[in-house]
Amino acid sequence: MKKNQDTDKKPILLFQPTSVITAIVPLQPQEKKIISERERFITQVERINQMAQELEAAILELKAIANTLNTQKRYPLSVKELCKNICHYFAVSVPWVKRKSDKSFILRTRKVDLLRAEREAALLAQQLRQQTKKRLASQRHRKNKNGAEADTKRFLKKVLVNKS
Repeated sequence: MKKNQDTDKKPILLFQPTSVITAIVPLQPQEKKIISERERFITQVERINQMAQELEAAILELKAIANTLNTQKRYPLSVKELCKNICHYFAVSVPWVKRKSDKSFILRTRKVDLLRAEREAALLAQQLRQQTKKRLASQRHRKNKNGAEADTKRFLKKVLVNKS
């Protein structure tokens, strides 16, 4: 007997399921689009602020390079003269997006503090000078105290020697 090859296949259904086709495709909720636009907005805010930080760092690096060149004095503008400063500075600001407490945003500018490094260096130098003065004063005080005790001991020895 021959095996029926059709028995190995899927059974034939008498009733074929029909696919349902709707005439109108339901609208997608708008929230997804709003969320993606908001995420895109937040990403752009972060990008602007990141670029502002990079620009500020580049400006400060430009100032550092100019200061190095100013100390070297090897950049004649012309053969006859040397300029005091290779770069002159005015108030500088970069764009910045700030988030308000009501979760809205403000596009504004933020000043770049070109003299911050100099102020910090001056403040550090002042603090170090004050610490050094305090150390020297305490060393003098200890020295004077020890010296006074030594002088007193020497004086007492002389008195004792003279009496005997």
